[in-house]
Amino acid sequence: MSSPLSAWIEGIGLIAPGLPDWPTGLAVLRGEQPFTAAPSVLPAPALLPPAERRRASRVVKLSLGVGLEAVAQADADAATLATVFTASGADGHNCHALCEQLAGDDRQISPTRFHNSVHNAAAGYWGIATGSMAPCQVLCAFDASFGAGLLDALAQVVLTRQPVLLIAYDSEYPEPLHAKRDTPDCGGVALLLSAERSARSLAAVRVSPTGDEAKTVADVGLEALRTGIPAMRALPLLSRLANGERGRVCLDYLPPMQLRVDVEPC
Repeated sequence: MSSPLSAWIEGIGLIAPGLPDWPTGLAVLRGEQPFTAAPSVLPAPALLPPAERRRASRVVKLSLGVGLEAVAQADADAATLATVFTASGADGHNCHALCEQLAGDDRQISPTRFHNSVHNAAAGYWGIATGSMAPCQVLCAFDASFGAGLLDALAQVVLTRQPVLLIAYDSEYPEPLHAKRDTPDCGGVALLLSAERSARSLAAVRVSPTGDEAKTVADVGLEALRTGIPAMRALPLLSRLANGERGRVCLDYLPPMQLRVDVEPC
């Protein structure tokens, strides 16, 4: 990347353990209320037709929840937005159920289980829920998935001069896979990025690669979230945005690279 990638943040969505939405995240990250660990609360996917709503997995509810929150904050039209979906492993519970089925005598896989197993399942449900036929990218870069998604979304904004919705999400695995991939719960974040400043813009961001720098958050519970759920690698950026602070944060990317993000609040 020869020069920094820049965009304006128009909307934010957040769901994580103890952080059911962005207003709660704002209060916690500003120090106005303490962080209290609690299971992630997933909203019902009301925009989906009844049949798809019944089939919706945890990651579908999560990705729809954070994406629609960011869209609503920006007063945007979800059907028109290009999207980037990024996750380190997608649907851990569905993966567990499929492995359990294949390990038994009856190996006939449920069609619903099968179509929910693909990495772009959440993106497909987003298209059904919002009626969107706009371009969509679906990425995976293990623990660097948020950083990879942010770079992809920013590159699209710079190239097309059109807004792009980034949705980063992750889910936990049940045992025995949990022992090897110990994500504690599901969590996700959405950022609506735009090439132009508007009345609803929250901040400008400029992203470039860098070497190893400090990238923690001060609160012990929030730092556990940042390291435990790959999508929550966004927390240092969210903290800067919540406090309206101009400055620089460092985000995890593919080792030994990191991402330097300069933030300029509106």
